[in-house]
Amino acid sequence: MRLLTLMFCLALPFAAAANEPELYFITPTDGETVSGPVRVVFGLRGMGIAPAGVQAPNTGHHHLVIDAPTPPAGKPIPADANHLHFGGGQTETVIELEPGTHTLQLVLGDHLHIPHDPPVVSKKITITVTEQ
Repeated sequence: MRLLTLMFCLALPFAAAANEPELYFITPTDGETVSGPVRVVFGLRGMGIAPAGVQAPNTGHHHLVIDAPTPPAGKPIPADANHLHFGGGQTETVIELEPGTHTLQLVLGDHLHIPHDPPVVSKKITITVTEQ
């Protein structure tokens, strides 16, 4: 019985981690060299996608941050050339980037474009874009 209890206690941190939301890039991958235009596909585990303006538990919509720092928590994510909003619930896009090195990061925003608390963000990746 002690062995079963010990095994259960050791497994709890892993079970909790498995239930944490995860936001990630399906494509491109970190360090990849791609030609433009760049197809970006978003991945999400542990939460659902809902369009902007739709308030539902454990949901949000994607924001793609290009060559910019992670937006601050508690404030709406800007809407500009470095912060693309996918308020329709889209899970992929094609973007035009100048040739060179770029950073990309995904941030999940709530119905008002505010990052979740705690934040659900992807790892920041770096890609190199070659001419078409």
